[in-house]
Amino acid sequence: MEDRPPLSKGELQVARVLWDCGESTVRQIHESLPAERAMEFATVQTYLRRLEQKGYATAKLVGRTRHYRARVRPQTVIRQTVGELVDQLFDGDAMPLVRHLVEDRSLSSAEISQLRQMVDELDQGTSE
Repeated sequence: MEDRPPLSKGELQVARVLWDCGESTVRQIHESLPAERAMEFATVQTYLRRLEQKGYATAKLVGRTRHYRARVRPQTVIRQTVGELVDQLFDGDAMPLVRHLVEDRSLSSAEISQLRQMVDELDQGTSE
C-alpha cells in the first residue's frame, strides 16, 4: 500500500463528493457539495489540487478545464484513517475504540445483530 499524507477535514469532504460523482470538474464538485458543507469555489479548487498532489486524485485537461478523478478508493482512506486514529489515541489497541463505538454510539437492534454476526463469523474462522 502506498503511503500517502493524511487528508484534512476539508479535503475529505471534497474527496467524498468526488467518489460519489466520479470524474468531475471543480464546478461540478462545488455544486454537488451538501448545503451544510458549502465552501467557496476557490477552496474546492485548492482541495482538489491538494488531493492530486497527495496522490488521492488525478486530473486531466479537457480543453481548458481540469477533470478530476479519484485515484484511491474510499475503503483505502477509511482503513488508513482509522489505523492512524487507533495508533494515535489507543497506542495501536483497537478494543478501546470498539468499546467506545458500542457504548457511546447507541447502536440500533439491527446494528447489534450485525455486530453479533461479525463476531460469530470471526469465532468460526478462528476455531476451524
